[in-house]
Amino acid sequence: MLLNNERTRGIVYQALLLAIVVGVGWYLVSNTLHNLAARQIQVGFGFVGREAGFEIAEKLIEYDASNSYGRAFAVGLLNTLWVSILAIIGATVLGTLVGIARLSPNWLVARLASVYVEAMRNVPLLLQLFVWYGVFTELLPPVREALSLGDWVFLSQRGLRYPWPAPAAGWSAAAWMLLPALLLAFAYRWLARRRQQLTGTQWPVAWPMALIIMGLPLAAWAVAGAPTQLDIPRLGGFDFQGGHALSPEFLALVIGLATYTAAFIAEVVRGGILAVPHGQTEAALALGLRPGQRLRLVTMPQALRVIIPPLTSQYLNLTKNSSLAVAIGYPDLVGVANTVMNQTGQAIEAIAILMAVYLTISLAISLFMNWYNAHMRLVER
Repeated sequence: MLLNNERTRGIVYQALLLAIVVGVGWYLVSNTLHNLAARQIQVGFGFVGREAGFEIAEKLIEYDASNSYGRAFAVGLLNTLWVSILAIIGATVLGTLVGIARLSPNWLVARLASVYVEAMRNVPLLLQLFVWYGVFTELLPPVREALSLGDWVFLSQRGLRYPWPAPAAGWSAAAWMLLPALLLAFAYRWLARRRQQLTGTQWPVAWPMALIIMGLPLAAWAVAGAPTQLDIPRLGGFDFQGGHALSPEFLALVIGLATYTAAFIAEVVRGGILAVPHGQTEAALALGLRPGQRLRLVTMPQALRVIIPPLTSQYLNLTKNSSLAVAIGYPDLVGVANTVMNQTGQAIEAIAILMAVYLTISLAISLFMNWYNAHMRLVER
């Protein structure tokens, strides 16, 4: 008689399904471990603490061959995050501009934007990365004939070389103060919007935010001694010495990811703008708003509610597409993992680390974008 109850049947069926899934998972894991043991293949993550024994060309933290595999993974992870963040920013800005340009009343601007979108979307990303890499390594001049972009900035087959602050307490203090300045600036922006909603009084936003973001790091720099010395790149031997460098692999990857994803973001932005009722534009015209004000104050805030969900998918795709860096030799997380697998033979563990890292990054992006989407949703009064 219990099985005649719909709720009871549902619980029984779900329990049976869960038991089947657990059983299949247990079988696969135990069978894999048995086969690995039979072939005397070491299993476990103990190798993470062993000495890596290989160099990584580009790194954001200190690393050498004597460090552990775990630190090598950390270097690859930071490289992946750095590339993804820069490409997301570039793709968002470029995609927004192209999406707006596609709706321009100017025939030439609209057609050029359409050509860009169709060309980028229909050429595989891997091929585009090869093209950008070829541009930086084959079409640019050699080091001794580097293009001079000003007095201290040089572009050649070795990448982009530019001045960088010499190590000093003032520069470090300014860098550490940048994040608090950003948080304080956005807090002021939230306070200004809140006050406008409650009282109708509109505070200036743009120039106070710029003043906070630039003023606090400058103040910290001045208090810590106001250093002005820069490490200037100079040609010496077969390459430039001093300054800071961006490699051809890094530039090709960031530009390729940004320009490719921007084409998809442009279509998302265009669709979001078209989703805003035409009556809103007419109301803005009736209020006497200029075209730029209509777009910034009326159209885009409403379009964001349509844009954000598909935009999240594009950010996720860009982050996962960064794994193609291995094709052009940039040492991202996948490239480091491949080297680790070749040296240790522990492919299962390395792939498990890759899967866990990319899953964590994707979930973090999704959580942030879902929070932002909830923040931007239309609240009925």
